Amino acid sequence: MTYNRCVAALALSCAAVTGQADENKFRVCADPLNPPYSTKELSGYENKIAALFAKQLGQELEFTWFPERMGFVRNTLKAENDNGQGFKCDVIMGVPAGFDLTDTTKPYFHSTYVLLIAKGRGWDDIHDPMQLTQLPLEKQEKLKIAMFDRGPGTEWLQRNGLLEYGVPYQSMTGDGEHNTAMQIEADLSTGKIDMVILWGPMAGYVQSKNPKNQYIAIPMQSTPGMRFDFSIAMGVRQGDSKRKQLLNDLIAKNFDEIQQIIAGYRIPLSPIPSAPAKQDDD
Repeated sequence: MTYNRCVAALALSCAAVTGQADENKFRVCADPLNPPYSTKELSGYENKIAALFAKQLGQELEFTWFPERMGFVRNTLKAENDNGQGFKCDVIMGVPAGFDLTDTTKPYFHSTYVLLIAKGRGWDDIHDPMQLTQLPLEKQEKLKIAMFDRGPGTEWLQRNGLLEYGVPYQSMTGDGEHNTAMQIEADLSTGKIDMVILWGPMAGYVQSKNPKNQYIAIPMQSTPGMRFDFSIAMGVRQGDSKRKQLLNDLIAKNFDEIQQIIAGYRIPLSPIPSAPAKQDDD
C-alpha cells in the first residue's frame, strides 16, 4: 500500500473510532487572534501547517475558534457538539511536548526564550543576559524589562535580583484586539519597555513587525533548575491513538517543509532533543 493510501486509511479509521461525523474534514481547535500561531485570517504558522496536512489528506480544513486562555482545551478539543455527536474539533496544532491536558504527538520543532532588546536606548552593548546583573546600580535602576505573571523570564529576574525593575504583564491578556505578542511589540515600539524575555515564536513576531536589526536577540540558556527551551508537538484527545499516529506520520513526511514554514516567522530553532527533557519537580 502506498504512503498516501496508508494515510487515507488512517484518517478514515480515526473518524470511525472517535465518532467524527464528517471524515472529510481536518478539524482544528485554534485562537482567532494569536499571532504568530493562529489568526482568523489564517496567517499564523499553525494555520499553514494545518492547511498543508488537510491538503495531503484530501480533507476540508475547519477551525473551531476560541481564545487561548484558561479552559481552552475544555471548550474545544474536549467539548462535545451540541447534538451530542462527536467533538467540536480534533487537533491543537501547538502544545508543549508531554502536555498533560492532551495526548501529544512527536515534537515538530524546538525553540527557546529570547532576551529581546530594543536598540538605541543605551543597552546596545548587552550580549549576555548576565551582564544585566553586573550593571552599576544607577544603570540597573533605568531598566524597563517586561515580566509576566508566570514563566521562566520572571523567575530569572527574581533569582538575579532584578525583579523590582520589571514592568508587569499578564500572560493571557483577555484583550479581544491584542494578544501578548502584539502588546509587547507595541510597548517596545513606544518605549514603555526596552527589553523582554520572550518565548521564541513571540520574539520572532516582534522582530518581524519592525525593520531589520532594530532589536538585539539573545537566546536564553537553560541551566539546572531553570529551563528556557521547549519542544512543541500537536495535541489530540487522550485515547485518540489513531489520530496521533496519523499526525506523527504527517510530521515525519513533511518535517523539512514544516521547518521552512516556521523559519519564515523568524522563530529561533534548535535541534529537537531525542527525548523530552525531564520536567522540574516544581
